[in-house]
Amino acid sequence: MTTLTETTHPGGFLVWEAFRDYTREAVTVASGTLDPGTVLGKITASGKYAAHDPAAVDGTETAVAVLWGKADAAGGDAPAVALVRGPAIVNRHDLVFAGTPSEGEIAAAYTALLAADILVR
Repeated sequence: MTTLTETTHPGGFLVWEAFRDYTREAVTVASGTLDPGTVLGKITASGKYAAHDPAAVDGTETAVAVLWGKADAAGGDAPAVALVRGPAIVNRHDLVFAGTPSEGEIAAAYTALLAADILVR
C-alpha cells in the first residue's frame, strides 16, 4: 500500500485575519524554496523577501511576514503572497523557520511579528 504524506497547505497557519485584502500582499521572494507558513524577513537593500535569518545583517534578521503559499525562488526571484500585517492570528505550530533557530530567536521573531499586528498563538 502506498503511503501518502500530507504537506502544508497555503494559508494553513492562519487562525484569523480581519480583511484578507488588507493583511496580504503580493511580494517577491529573493531566494530559496519556501513552504507555506515560512517566517520571512525583508531585505533592506532590495525590498524583496527571504526566509527569516536571525544571524543575517541584510534585514532578514527581523521577522516581518509569513509566506502564504509555496514559493520556489531557487533559480531567481519568484512572485508570492505573504501575510504582511494584521490584525491577524497565526498558529505557532504551523510556522516554518529556516535552519534551527534557538528558542530565544523564535521568541524574538514572534515579538517582531506582533509589531506588524500578527499575533502568534
